[in-house]
Amino acid sequence: MIDSPPPASFSLSDPPDLSGTSARFAASGAGTGASETADAPVAPGASSAGVPPGRPTGARESSLSATSAASNTARPLVSMLVIAYNQAQQIGDAVRSALAQTYEPLEIIVSDDASSDATFAAIEAALAGYSGPHRVIARRNTVNQGISAHLSQLALMAHGELLFVAAGDDMSAPERCERVVDCWLAHERRPDLIATDLADMDEAGHVHERVSPDELDRYRFDDWLTDRPWLIGAAHTWSRRLFERFGPMLPGAAAEDQIMVLRAILSGGAISLREPLVRYRRGGLSRKRRYQSVDELIARMRQSNRYGLAELAQLQRDADIAGLGERMRAAMAPKLARERFIAAMFEARSLGARVALLTRGTGVKLGLRIRMFLYASCPAVYAPGIWLKRVVRGRRG
Repeated sequence: MIDSPPPASFSLSDPPDLSGTSARFAASGAGTGASETADAPVAPGASSAGVPPGRPTGARESSLSATSAASNTARPLVSMLVIAYNQAQQIGDAVRSALAQTYEPLEIIVSDDASSDATFAAIEAALAGYSGPHRVIARRNTVNQGISAHLSQLALMAHGELLFVAAGDDMSAPERCERVVDCWLAHERRPDLIATDLADMDEAGHVHERVSPDELDRYRFDDWLTDRPWLIGAAHTWSRRLFERFGPMLPGAAAEDQIMVLRAILSGGAISLREPLVRYRRGGLSRKRRYQSVDELIARMRQSNRYGLAELAQLQRDADIAGLGERMRAAMAPKLARERFIAAMFEARSLGARVALLTRGTGVKLGLRIRMFLYASCPAVYAPGIWLKRVVRGRRG
């Protein structure tokens, strides 16, 4: 853990100054100072017709005086990965906070994950006229990838030694990159993940209390197995070594935070920098869902089950690479049994098949088996409870 004074320009009460800002692992080349189309020959705002599914469209690159930054050992090239999905109202602030970074050399990749709203137009508007020192790429996917696959996609595009995660509804302090790089260099580039504190920000942009996730310095593999840390991935920075060793994340996982922290623990380690360098917006994609119907609840439950199975597959794969596969398999066996039981219960085509699962659910607690049986067989049982919660929320509001 690194304890240091609160950053002067990003206090919990004052907004950051944003004035003046409107599949390879190789060293970055020098910038040209020109604006050009990257990844796909589609002009900004143009139709993506004819572009293969999943290929980025509308990508633009602005590069200014990178001057062999990747080879600069004193000040390594770093990359900020700004990801967005249906965040047209917030992405402009996220982009401007990236452009306002004081650190150089910096590569910024702003990527829209196939939003159905005006997110990409808002990205273009925020970047319009930018002539600062950072190398900037704006791009979008034609098919939604999900958070983990989207970040893996950008990690393969990025050239930096460090990869800063930046969510499309949050804001980074101007000195975020500077302070994290200083921390990394002070530790002789050993850590593979650095997690900072955050400042809680409401939907209107007002900043409230400081948010301090669990300290990561103490975590080793055994600690992670017995008590996973509480994390907020939006304030994480990764070493690119994690992708060189473990490869891209498998598609399907909802979030990357536990996956990347485990990778770091299995490699050079993860540490915490106790400075609130990210404004974390309430009510974002990670907000708690409020369900209006049983069908909506069950749909979300099944989606969470798919996410859980995908995360377990990724964690097992990474442990295998690190030579700890058997220990991970034994530790994750109860959770894997639960997730497989839930998937099987919802996929069962008849009441008889679900009854059989209920009575033979080896390794799964009876209470969970009964709940899943009711959700899959007679979900109307839960309708009164959802209705009551909705009424209570309405009265409180």
